[in-house]
Amino acid sequence: MDLGIRGKRALVCASSKGLGLGCAEALAAAGVDLVMNARGAEALEVSADRIRSEHGVTVKTVACDVTSADGQEQVIQAADGVDILVTNAGGPPPGMWSDWDREDFIMALDANMLTPIAFMKALLPNMMENGWGRVVNITSQSVRAPIAVLGLSNAARTGLTGYVAGTSRQVAPMGVTINNLLPGIHDTDRANSLDSGVAAQKGISIDEARADRAATIPTRRYGTRQEFGAACAFLCSKHAGFIVGQNILLDGGATNITM
Repeated sequence: MDLGIRGKRALVCASSKGLGLGCAEALAAAGVDLVMNARGAEALEVSADRIRSEHGVTVKTVACDVTSADGQEQVIQAADGVDILVTNAGGPPPGMWSDWDREDFIMALDANMLTPIAFMKALLPNMMENGWGRVVNITSQSVRAPIAVLGLSNAARTGLTGYVAGTSRQVAPMGVTINNLLPGIHDTDRANSLDSGVAAQKGISIDEARADRAATIPTRRYGTRQEFGAACAFLCSKHAGFIVGQNILLDGGATNITM
């Protein structure tokens, strides 16, 4: 399928690896030029070089922490005029409700709610003026069904979801869509970290922890960054202009809900 976005420009945050990289790869395969961001410069440049080589698109890199004011300023300046925005940031650490203080919540809100909002506020006006734009926020399955040990993420990402619900309807008349992708467990460093924690807690191997988690997913496997990226690229395509303010689960059926 021709996604109809060849020659567009996209900012993909946290895209040196994992789900962000999957999105960057899929957009590049559709002919989209990229601004890629990550905290680690070395991994970012390796991924960017490979994408340039494989897809022949222009890739600008910005190595910084997007949760900081300085990092946001650097990325926004590099991404000025983009047609597509994919927001992404690592989730806060797991724990229990009694573990978290005010500062823990402030950090989670900064990373997983206020940072995406800052990028939207900065980059939406140009999209609206041009009469076309796409925003995809990578959130979490936990906004549909909370995960107890991820309370910080539950709170911050649900706040972002509420913001998108209202904002997406306001910018849709100008040809701009905003939607959220809600990943379940994918084969990423985040999943490895969570599995390591479970393995240590239960006194089992990481492979055993991974197998136990996979058994709770109807597909009996973890998702891949490639299939996640393909879903993102479709939401950014010319075919997705009637999809507005939606929260789309990519979790292998793990979230046990009817609607």
